This record gives sequence, structure tokens and C-alpha cells, in this order.
Amino acid sequence: MIGSIISAVIIGAIIGGLARLILPGRQNISWSLTVIVGIVAALIGTLIAYWLGFANTRGIDWWEHILQLVLAIIGVGAVASRRPSSQ
Repeated sequence: MIGSIISAVIIGAIIGGLARLILPGRQNISWSLTVIVGIVAALIGTLIAYWLGFANTRGIDWWEHILQLVLAIIGVGAVASRRPSSQ
């Protein structure tokens, strides 16, 4: 159980950071909020992958991680668009 939580935080941080790198422009959100969005995207992505039947494959679950990244990009973009810019 604790290992799953730790891996969700690590994968969420990676997925959230990649989402920020992929999105064009500057996102006006903190890194902690980015990690939270990444964690949520990772958990939802895993749930969707499980429902679609490709959550547990041999080796690296590339399709699952791609789905998580797409969800994180959407999430970071949505959160950043709702935050006022500080200019």
C-alpha cells in the first residue's frame, strides 16, 4: 500500500513535469500544484487503462503512461488557464 502511494507520487511528479515541458508558453502554477495534477492524472490514467484492459502488461506499460501524460497535459493546461497571470 505505501509502495503504491510512493510510486504514484513519483510517477505523478514525472508526468506533471513532462506535461509542463510539453505545453507551450509559461504556466502560472506552482510545482506542487503541477505534481498534484500529475498524481491525479496518473491515478485516473491507470484506472482508465485498467478498464480498457492494458494496465498490466509485460515490461513497461507504455500505453498507460502515454494516457497518463495526455491527461496531465490536459489537467495542467486547464489549471493554468483558470489561474490569473502575474504580469
